[in-house]
Amino acid sequence: MPIAYIPRTRALYDDFIPYRWVENDSAPFTPLAKPISKCKIALMSSGGIMYRDQPRFHREDASYRRIPLDARRDELSVWHFGYPTRDAERDVNCVFPLERMRELEAAGMIGELVDPAFSFMGGIYSARKVRDELAPQIVDELKRAHADAFFLVPA
Repeated sequence: MPIAYIPRTRALYDDFIPYRWVENDSAPFTPLAKPISKCKIALMSSGGIMYRDQPRFHREDASYRRIPLDARRDELSVWHFGYPTRDAERDVNCVFPLERMRELEAAGMIGELVDPAFSFMGGIYSARKVRDELAPQIVDELKRAHADAFFLVPA
C-alpha cells in the first residue's frame, strides 16, 4: 500500500514550523569509470536498520549504524518512526537488501561489496543536519573504503 509522504510528513511534524521542502538546483552525476562488475559498491539504507545490540535510532537522529556484510537476518532489527515497519521486520531485505547484494556480488554482477554496509534513519526534519552532519561522515567512510559507488535504498 503506497504511503502519502507529503501529508504524512506534515502530520509527523505538526509541532514544528511548517516544513520547507529542500529544492536542489542540480544533481551531481559522475559516470562510473569502469564496469559495475568491477566496482566496489556500498549498501546504504534510510530504513533504520540496526545490528545486534546497536542503539535504537531516535527522532532527529543524524547518526548511522555500520552493518557487517556477514550479518544474518535474525541479527538485524528495525526502528523508524516515519514508515510502517511491519514488512521490514518480516524481511529486512525490502529496505536493506543485504542478501540480494551478496547474491549480486557472488554472481559477478557487481565487483565487491564494501564492508560494512550503512543504515540511518530517514525522515530527519533538518536538511541541514543531513547535509552537515550525517552525509560528510558517511562520505568519509566511503572514501576510506575506496568505494566506487553506493546503492541507497530509501525507506
